[in-house]
Amino acid sequence: MTSIGGTDMVDWNLAVATAQRLTRPGPEVSRDEARAIVAELRRHAQDSEGHVRSYTKMYGDAEPSPHGTPVLIVDRPGWVKANVAGFREILKPLLGKMQARRPGGPGGAVLGTVGGKVTGVEVGMLLSFLSSRVLGQYETFAPPTRDMPAGPVKPGPGESKAGRLLLVAPNIVHVERELDVDPHDFRLWVCLHEETHRTQFSAVPWLRDHIEGEIQTFLGETDLDASTVIERFREAVQSFTGSGRDAGDGDEDGRSLVDLVQTPTQREVLGRLTAVMSLLEGHADYVMDGVGPDVVPTVAEIREKFTQRRASGAGRLDQALRRLLGLDAKLRQYRDGERFVRAVVDEAGMDGFNRVWTSPNTLPTKAEIAKPADWIARVHSRGDG
Repeated sequence: MTSIGGTDMVDWNLAVATAQRLTRPGPEVSRDEARAIVAELRRHAQDSEGHVRSYTKMYGDAEPSPHGTPVLIVDRPGWVKANVAGFREILKPLLGKMQARRPGGPGGAVLGTVGGKVTGVEVGMLLSFLSSRVLGQYETFAPPTRDMPAGPVKPGPGESKAGRLLLVAPNIVHVERELDVDPHDFRLWVCLHEETHRTQFSAVPWLRDHIEGEIQTFLGETDLDASTVIERFREAVQSFTGSGRDAGDGDEDGRSLVDLVQTPTQREVLGRLTAVMSLLEGHADYVMDGVGPDVVPTVAEIREKFTQRRASGAGRLDQALRRLLGLDAKLRQYRDGERFVRAVVDEAGMDGFNRVWTSPNTLPTKAEIAKPADWIARVHSRGDG
């Protein structure tokens, strides 16, 4: 059993094993096709750097070092392995706090062992669910790795710890086939989105620490023991299945698991995190579509079909899981954030929009995401930054 800073609240080895056992295989491709797809995604990721840098103007006159963070082409099990490192790092303070509340003595040790395995299975199930849905990801909080599926390795001498860009090849192929779009255009389009995220963090040095600080504040405010977390999870599940209390009764209906564990301070932090994530996701969508017409001939068709796919839920269980995990809120972040970016760029130009990256004080609030004119008035009229 692995531990986190001396904790054993999650059996991470079991989480990986569970996820890999449950993860469905990707679409069928030959060995030669797989090699060609990986090579193309690498080329697109490299080409996207220049496209995004030129369009966003985020570096100004500075010329960034090329390939500052690694690009990894992964399969679904590889994505699972890569994300466990990030989960372990981010959850370390919370799990340590929960372990400190565990009863002492042999009984507490047995409870921790059993609980760690149960939680490991649950985390594995979550990772399995997500592993077939993620197209790409800029991993902010995990150390760099080499290509999967060999799995994460310790960074070598001189390797950056700033983050890494993951592209999940089987999921990209699955979606391009499902949408029946030009595969070469779609792969570049996806790379443009993910490269925008890499640019956001590489061009804005304070952004990573700011977000990590907000997340740690959120987790640090959690004043729950393990049994309470499990009970909150059951409440969330019951709100979707209709069991227990009436599913339509009161404010519990439709809440995600995150909503159910908030303190007042956490609500404030979550509001700020929601705003910044809406900004980052909306900005990436805006850029991928803005660059698109020059380098992705079928961008209009891809966007239309992809938006329809986002909006449509698969089965009933899939919809319930999306709500439980707060994924529906993420879909709103893409939409609301893109509207914010578009409105600000239309009014103030790209240079005017880029004042958003000046400091944490110039990030939009959750209310300003919905009302871009208020952000423009605050930041541009008062010269915040």
